[in-house]
Amino acid sequence: MRITTRSIVAALASAGVIAALAGCSTTSPATPAATSSASSAASASTTSVKTIPAPTAQIPVVAGKTTQVALDAGFVKALGTLKLTPGVIGTATLTNGTLSFPITGGFIDYWSPSLHYRPYVQGNLLHEGSGISLTAGGKKVSLEDFVIHPGNNSFISGTVLLNGKTVGTNVDIFRLDGSTLKPVTADSSGDTVLTGTTVYISNDAAALLDQTYGTKAVTGDLKVGVATLTVK
Repeated sequence: MRITTRSIVAALASAGVIAALAGCSTTSPATPAATSSASSAASASTTSVKTIPAPTAQIPVVAGKTTQVALDAGFVKALGTLKLTPGVIGTATLTNGTLSFPITGGFIDYWSPSLHYRPYVQGNLLHEGSGISLTAGGKKVSLEDFVIHPGNNSFISGTVLLNGKTVGTNVDIFRLDGSTLKPVTADSSGDTVLTGTTVYISNDAAALLDQTYGTKAVTGDLKVGVATLTVK
């Protein structure tokens, strides 16, 4: 069943899909979809194609808005200890300790949990043309073009560059913990607001930063901050 974007926001919020979108996992193995439509996203599951139920609802095109991360004091302190200077790339902003990245597209497919199809949230949220940089000792690591992957074991991937040269694409950069998500609200424009998801450095990104800057101080349990998603 395909319904309008306005209708689906209310449907997804009431059905609990917002929690999964913001980082909650289910008990099934992770199978996040990345770049497909509903049919190709569904095929990523181990379930036979013949038994895949039709999505309960779909947002074929996410119309935009922002992902913001209020930086944790411990993360800011770690940057200072490592003498890393943070910066923003493209359309990203850093204001009063909060990073902001415009959502530039994506899609979400949702199956009612009662259908027993997992992951029941598949899709992505794109943040093209923005990112963050970390500079020290003549080395600049850029993390760009973030993609939020909802569903099981939610994470954020992106492109990694060192001094302007690409060293990896679709790199697992951050992991998300949606257990801290607060109840869904709406802002004055009627857009859906999800706040409370905790963002951590991924093990892969931690290893890359340690290797680049010659340290062992960056680990996968380093809390970056708390995310707020505003979805149009």
